[in-house]
Amino acid sequence: MAERPAKSQPAKSLQAATIGKQAASELPAALFGEPFNETLVHEAARADLNARRHGTHSSLTRGEVAMTGAKAWRQKGTGRARVGALSVPHRRGGGNAFATKPRSYTIKVNRKARRKALRSALSVHAARGSIAVLPAGSFSEPATKQAADGLAKWGGQMPALVIVTGEEVAAAKSFRNLPRVSVVTAAAVGVAEIVGHRSLVASAGAIEVLAARVGEVERGEAGEDG
Repeated sequence: MAERPAKSQPAKSLQAATIGKQAASELPAALFGEPFNETLVHEAARADLNARRHGTHSSLTRGEVAMTGAKAWRQKGTGRARVGALSVPHRRGGGNAFATKPRSYTIKVNRKARRKALRSALSVHAARGSIAVLPAGSFSEPATKQAADGLAKWGGQMPALVIVTGEEVAAAKSFRNLPRVSVVTAAAVGVAEIVGHRSLVASAGAIEVLAARVGEVERGEAGEDG
């Protein structure tokens, strides 16, 4: 994960560089004007990373290992210490004392807190100028060289995260082969990805999707927010 951002205030201008153009792009204050909240960002990032764990790890206890139940030698008369089952944890081939078993690592985060954490993480990039906007229609077909040139002219630090919509396939293919560049859709991006990269590139369509994702929670709204 990248260096932890310092606590910062919302960006005053809420403008970002535009990939491939000289003019700056306006950023919506509702999405990029949230003060940084370290506690919420940490909680949401931890929940994102834990949700990716399969939790299928499993090891055997002393009662599950394939081991004979016979004593290694008789109780008395050998001059050796008495011994019981060979499946005990401190013997070779024995079971584990605290065997890991399948479990879920999911951590529940309230929808309001998760959305506020996402706004907070995005606002940090806006405040320090490490976000750029990819104009709509920039890629009609995959062009990795064009994507590399755009990033180079912008001068964003690596690693970089490119956020696009599910329909912007050409843009995703253009960036995904670049070293130290990750591509994710706006519907699936989480706080962990945002704080784990030193710069962001978001398409105009992706910003609209993110703005809809982090909107205020309506009373009676069903389902968990991602």
